Amino acid sequence: MINRIGKFHKVSFARFSKDWQEVFGVLDQETLKDIYEGIKLPARATAGSAGYDFYTPAAFRLGPGESIKMPTGIRVEMEEGWVLQIFPRSGLGFKYRLQLDNTVGVIDSDYFYSDNEGHMFIKVTNDSREEKTVSLPEGGAFAQGIFLPFGITVDDSCEGQRNGGFGSTDAR
Repeated sequence: MINRIGKFHKVSFARFSKDWQEVFGVLDQETLKDIYEGIKLPARATAGSAGYDFYTPAAFRLGPGESIKMPTGIRVEMEEGWVLQIFPRSGLGFKYRLQLDNTVGVIDSDYFYSDNEGHMFIKVTNDSREEKTVSLPEGGAFAQGIFLPFGITVDDSCEGQRNGGFGSTDAR
């Protein structure tokens, strides 16, 4: 039996606009709206796929050693006790050594309720040692997410609340 435990959503246009411009610079509202309207929710390619493909909102090109931090425009709502792990798409990793800068992205269930709407960013680097350039069109799949259950220790008493992402839970 397959568990149906999550749902992908777009972040608000205001959130996406702010985050996109912080990464790529100021754009006119019409261009931003076009990018936002073109965002595709993650989807599985086949009924047997474990991973949900994440698509780039805009075309990009990465030469060897270059990185890009992509605001996906996506957030995910999921049941407690589950985590979404993000990996590079297998083919891109195999052909170009496209790597996630944090190795594996970990999206916790409470990230959805964060001040930034749980907006997921995916930072990838072309780690090619063969001088290959990665080029992806707008809407090209570049990462994949897999939902996994997790457990906690029997004596766990954590009651902390999230307010942010990227290291927000290590300020103890």
